[in-house]
Amino acid sequence: MLKFIMSILLLMLLVKEWWVVQHSLFFMVFMLSFLCMREFKFVEETSMSNLDSMSYILILLSFWIISLFLTASMKIYSLKNFNQYFMLVSLFLLLFLILSFSVSNFIFFYISFEASLIPTLMLILGWGYQPERIQAGLYMLFYTLFASLPLLVSLLSIYFSQGTLEMKMVNELSLLEFNSWLWYLASVSAFIVKMPMFMVHLWLPKAHVEAPVAGSMILAGVLLKLGGYGLIRIMVLFNFVSKSVSWVWVGVSLVGGVVVSLVCLRQVDIKALIAYSSVAHMSLVLSGLMVLGSWGINGALMVMVGHGLCSSGLFCIANMVYERLGSRSMLVNKGLLSFMPSMALWWFLLSAGNMAAPPSLNLLGEVSLIISMASWSKVSLVMIGFLSFFSAAYSLYMFSLSQHGHFYKSTYACCSGKVREYLVLMLHWLPLNMVIMNSMIIMY
Repeated sequence: MLKFIMSILLLMLLVKEWWVVQHSLFFMVFMLSFLCMREFKFVEETSMSNLDSMSYILILLSFWIISLFLTASMKIYSLKNFNQYFMLVSLFLLLFLILSFSVSNFIFFYISFEASLIPTLMLILGWGYQPERIQAGLYMLFYTLFASLPLLVSLLSIYFSQGTLEMKMVNELSLLEFNSWLWYLASVSAFIVKMPMFMVHLWLPKAHVEAPVAGSMILAGVLLKLGGYGLIRIMVLFNFVSKSVSWVWVGVSLVGGVVVSLVCLRQVDIKALIAYSSVAHMSLVLSGLMVLGSWGINGALMVMVGHGLCSSGLFCIANMVYERLGSRSMLVNKGLLSFMPSMALWWFLLSAGNMAAPPSLNLLGEVSLIISMASWSKVSLVMIGFLSFFSAAYSLYMFSLSQHGHFYKSTYACCSGKVREYLVLMLHWLPLNMVIMNSMIIMY
């Protein structure tokens, strides 16, 4: 199946028509989703690939988000703003993401993991908004590369010791000499920054604020999930050390999540608010992963998929407002209910998904994570309670401040919404709320 996906992608790279690539990606999503119609334990092993249900779900999410951000970026196509190069960069990014989620060798995973930075950097620098996008791109590049170098050293040391870096062949028992906190920290640092964890998260709001809508959608939708996926893969090798230091990660994640939630309540830039909310959600995912329980891993995977759809939709609808009013400030984007009344429904639905209201996939994932954390330590429930409360608080703050109040006096009239925009928002919201009817497909 992986060969089939790669051959289709290579064919699309040769096609120069925007609409052909767009329709082909949606067709690929339709074909791949047939395997998700019922509960499955999907496994495909070859000499180079190792596809299980987790890899498959994240590959499907990558196809879905890139299909949607091409649809949301029609302004680039209509203005002829180097649209052929934009499509080429997007397809290369999809190619690297598929390789990251499907390879069976740690060193190939590292190469494709780092290679996905290059198209993302090109999206930010090439189609970003303000001159500060250069600084945002450098922040993203150096934060990620600085943390990734210890991972490369760790992987090469494991290879020279064990003679292989195959995920199935390298196991915990053969890594006893590497079971120290130094090797453990070197191995997980790249994924901690990529998620990102509180204190190493400063690159994310900058990258989101300066990125075009496509960059924000793919950053929130898929690229942050590379960190969680890498942690799940590599934590198995350091099981002994992970159990002894998990309290450090859980403490920093939960306290940091509450602090970032408070930061969200002080934001006036709508994209910065959504970006900081991503950090708060990922802090809960990280704490669930570090506990190393099945409930935590399944809940983390569900929240990653749900957050990818919800956060991508919020960035998309924020960009629709920005295209009309020319500002991301919530001091300007007030009273939108008067100008775009039908769009207010999608604001409400996506804000409700962001606060994990039923029946969104975020709710099921957060319940699983809370059960995992409660079984590990009941003290952590205090910070989780604050995290859930402030999650609802900043989502309501964003919705009420943008939709209600007196509108900006220099705003005269604007289009409520186009069919394409409603379609993109619906295609974000439907899987977010419908997958819960058959949630076993997300279980790992």
